[in-house]
Order: sequence, then C-alpha cells, then structure tokens
Amino acid sequence: MNALYAARVTHTRTRPRRHSFAYNLPYLLVDLDAPPALWLLSRNRLNLFTLRDRDHGDGATPLRPWVEASLAEAGLADAAASISLLTLPRFLGLGFNPLSLFFCHGADGALRAVLYEVNNTFGQRHVYLCPVAPGAGAPLRQEADKNLYVSPFMDMNLRYRFTLTPPGEALGLHIAVADAEGILLRATLAGPRRAITDANLLRAALAHPLLGIKVLGAIHWEALWIWLKGVGLRPRPAAPAALVSPAREISRNTA
Repeated sequence: MNALYAARVTHTRTRPRRHSFAYNLPYLLVDLDAPPALWLLSRNRLNLFTLRDRDHGDGATPLRPWVEASLAEAGLADAAASISLLTLPRFLGLGFNPLSLFFCHGADGALRAVLYEVNNTFGQRHVYLCPVAPGAGAPLRQEADKNLYVSPFMDMNLRYRFTLTPPGEALGLHIAVADAEGILLRATLAGPRRAITDANLLRAALAHPLLGIKVLGAIHWEALWIWLKGVGLRPRPAAPAALVSPAREISRNTA
C-alpha cells in the first residue's frame, strides 16, 4: 500500500485571463496503520522527510481516530478498515500542502470513501468527504460545492468536479472548477508509482532540493503573474464552521 509517486501537478485557468503552470512533486501514499519503516522518513519527528499529523484533519486528534469519526458521522463507519493518506511530506521540517487525499476501504478491501483535504495559505483547512458506491470502478467521478476560500482570484460560488483514478501503478486526479458559465480552471495530479525506499527518497531529495519552500513559493509566484494579468482580488469570507462537508458521486462505472 505504501508508495512514492513521481507526480506532475498542472493548473490551467481559462478565464478571465488564461494562465497555466506545471510542477513536479514527490507524493507519498502511506498506510496509517502500517507506515513504512525508513531511515529518511519519520512521522511527527524531524527528518529529511516528515509526515506530521497536525498538518491534517483537525490538527489535534490523531489521524486514524479523526478519519474514523468523520466517516461515522457521514454514515460510513464500515469504511475505516484500512485508511491511506496521499500527501506531500515535509522536507527538512518545511512544507505546505494544498491538497491531500484519504482513501478509506472496507473490510473486503473495496474503496468506500475518499476525503479531499484542502489547505489555503491563510491557515485554513476544509475536507470534502465523498462516499464510493459498491462496485464503482475507476475513474471515479465526484463533485462538491466549494466551501473554502483558496485562490484570492476566484469566487466562492464554484463547484469542484473530481475525476479520480485511485493509486495503483499510477495515480490520476483531474479537478475541474466550474461556475454557472462552465469550467474556468482545470488542475491535474498524476504520476507513476515508485517503491518507497530510502534510495528513492534520497533521489527525490536530490531532484527537489527546495521542496520545503517550493510549493508555497510557487503559489505566490503564480499569484503575482495572475495579478499582473489584471485579475482582481476577491474578498475572503470566514472559514466554514464545519471542517468536513459532503461531496457526491456524479456518475458510476461498474467493473
């Protein structure tokens, strides 16, 4: 279950001004019950790469109990037999992660729910929880109403449409952001699977020596270009009172 994905992240904004970018990033898939035992990766302890529980969920509760409680509240208590987290690790203690995903499986091994966890640069977090229908095959198609202010150049009355190929030999996620007039932004996260070993982590560190500041730096750099293109800032509302909101399936493929 544990893996390293050599992911490529792209964003393409189509209006009111076109803007696009792409970055390569190492994403980790980690089983919450059986994380990999490696020299260069630690949980809640400084290392070359670190997974820190308080970077996720409510920031206080240990991750598995928090996911279990969120699933139970959504009527999905039987979806917590196995839980994996796909995320960007911290590098030398530094990092910012716009999007993480929790994959929640039932006792039969079937994927039962996906949690899309979004962080903004203002220290706020929100989670979209989507059940997966029995027998659903890849790609999954899901959607959620936008509840968290993310980009200062985008309105709040938007909808996310997720097209997800869960982690396997490859990972694939496409997010379309739409308003009443149609899609205004597309984002992707995709890449091949690699074994999660110290050797591969060291290769990732050498390939991304500025990983700890790369994402946050890139966000502000791209924001500057969008602003220079004449896109105005939107006011930032308060974060939603509830940390988790429901998402939904919009189609179903049966295997």
